[in-house]
Amino acid sequence: MSAITRIHFLGAAGVVTGSKFLVETSERNILIDCGMFQGLKPLRELNWSPLPFDVKTIDVVLLTHGHLDHVGYLPRLVKQGFQGNIIGTAPTLAISEIILKDSAKIQEEEAEKANEEKYSKHDPALPFYTIKEAEKTLKYFKAEVPDKWIKLSDNISYRFQFNGHIIGATFIELDLFGKRVVFSGDVGRPNDYLLDDPKKPEWADYLFMESTYGDKLHPKEDVSGILAKLIKKTIQNRGHLIIPSFAVERLQTLIYLLWKLYQTNKIPNIPIFVDSPMGNNVLDVFHRFPKWHKLSETAYHNMCEHVNILESYQETWETIDDKRPKIVIAGSGMVTGGRVLTYLQQLIDEPTTNVLLVGYQADGTRGRQLQDGTHEIRLFGKYYPVKATIESIQSLSAHADQNELLDWMRNIKNIPEQVFLVHGEPTALDAFRVKIETTFKWQVTVPKLADVKKLIL
Repeated sequence: MSAITRIHFLGAAGVVTGSKFLVETSERNILIDCGMFQGLKPLRELNWSPLPFDVKTIDVVLLTHGHLDHVGYLPRLVKQGFQGNIIGTAPTLAISEIILKDSAKIQEEEAEKANEEKYSKHDPALPFYTIKEAEKTLKYFKAEVPDKWIKLSDNISYRFQFNGHIIGATFIELDLFGKRVVFSGDVGRPNDYLLDDPKKPEWADYLFMESTYGDKLHPKEDVSGILAKLIKKTIQNRGHLIIPSFAVERLQTLIYLLWKLYQTNKIPNIPIFVDSPMGNNVLDVFHRFPKWHKLSETAYHNMCEHVNILESYQETWETIDDKRPKIVIAGSGMVTGGRVLTYLQQLIDEPTTNVLLVGYQADGTRGRQLQDGTHEIRLFGKYYPVKATIESIQSLSAHADQNELLDWMRNIKNIPEQVFLVHGEPTALDAFRVKIETTFKWQVTVPKLADVKKLIL
């Protein structure tokens, strides 16, 4: 049976964030991911626009994983009238719940602070969505297992396949009217500290491929050596090592690495403070879903006991006032919000402070500004001089690099009719396009935001 399917590129087209791909068919309308835009202001402003599609006609949302740029728009979708199932693996839905509640709380707090201190041009400043709206979204959640074909209609089935990256993450295979359509989601890396290697698709008539690091190879760094050297420098200078961290996976990896460094006598017993309510909740997800990661129960408990997990904002201030040399791991990874802002507000202007960036820093974020060597940073409406030393580790990224992405694609036995490159910045997208065309001789398209492409099935 032949059929025309339309793909609406509602996010992560020409940019990294805001993943949303609407698959419009004669039998079902399926939204793959439902993320928020992050980074530059023009992108963030897109979040406030309603989707250019009648939300009530979307039948189901399938989630690749629980990161904010893949799930953060869900409460707005529900607010606009969506009433179908939101389906992901059980760990993905657990992570999504944590992220949505935390995001809503931060937005409410920032709106309240902006209104009190009058540093927003909006009067009043409003949260993008509230905790109540986030909680309402959860009633549409439905968990499904990986590696199993699940029927949506007579001619449409889907399957989740393990993809590394973060706990619960998958790529999605859609069988549409006899053709295989694959959405890569975010592809993880081989030899991860905590997760097994990603599985790989074996057939794809149409492939929607992430390109975050489509133009780069991750450096081969001695991560443990870099951490040990920075920690010794921090102790010697009686300073502070602040690590802005993504709460999902990166924070747990850092706790694991620091525990292993201490266990092998590579670093002394310096106080380590983990100040991320969301990160703490994600640690619990690791405990709840042991089959989704490599850690033994003993290793999990020992690494958690090695750090001080902060619960309250009062403990944040007590940690700042603690003059001992210390390590602080706090959200968020791109320095866009969360408790790390308070630490930086108080300590970024001290030469004895070290800030370690441990992941991708999107254009327009404070993390990118720090990475690019800015002399000052805006926090809570005021500018603070950057006198701290800014370091970065690239190889802890949870995203596959160019070679790893190509390797992920090599198992595909057929020649795809079309490869669509998404989830990348323009230079990465173009470089990866050329690389795929040269390597595989496949036809590659780089769609723009709001494009609609027809697939003949």
